[in-house]
Amino acid sequence: MTDDRTTRGSRGIDDDRTTGTAESDRDESTPAEWPVALSGVTESVVTTLGPNGLWNAAALGLRAGDPVTARTWGNTRTRRNFHRRGEARVQFVDDPVDFADAALSIVELEEPILESASACVRVSVERIESGTDGGTDWEAWTLTPLESRTVSERVPTIDRGFGAVVEATVAASRLSVPDYDEAELRDRLAYCASVVDRAGGPREREALERVREHSSWEPRSEE
Repeated sequence: MTDDRTTRGSRGIDDDRTTGTAESDRDESTPAEWPVALSGVTESVVTTLGPNGLWNAAALGLRAGDPVTARTWGNTRTRRNFHRRGEARVQFVDDPVDFADAALSIVELEEPILESASACVRVSVERIESGTDGGTDWEAWTLTPLESRTVSERVPTIDRGFGAVVEATVAASRLSVPDYDEAELRDRLAYCASVVDRAGGPREREALERVREHSSWEPRSEE
């Protein structure tokens, strides 16, 4: 994972997108709902407001349930901003490049919502559990929707390349974790690359290049 920061513009959805300060004054007596039905672990991008006034984007797996929960791993910006702010923007994106960047690099935004977001949910977060797995500290959080908005509606399509990119980000993020078998992870990355090559489009191929750029993965010559 790189430490270089990428500052980008984005599409604002809520009125307080630049400061994140006036939201605490809103009337939140009417509960909001998730804009999509969640099942299993749904991949999303979460943005949190940092002390520098920029929004940090990161990948976040949403575990379906009542309430919805998620885990942060390590001492990340997301974890620190969860503690600091108690709020976040969860968004559902359909661009594999945006997802790969959020999963494996530091992306900071002037506004909280990515251009590729189809829907966004402002959530409150509360820590409910913590522990250590594989030498990495984790914390579990409940995510309660405060406000949600659907930005665009599209006819969904199934793309194996996008799924392979998601799996590649998971494998690449574990390369530096001692408890994982590096050879096995690199085999998984090679397989993901082959799926993207066969079934992915231009954005999936670019996303896989981002996975390479943001991690220690050096594909073998046969890939």
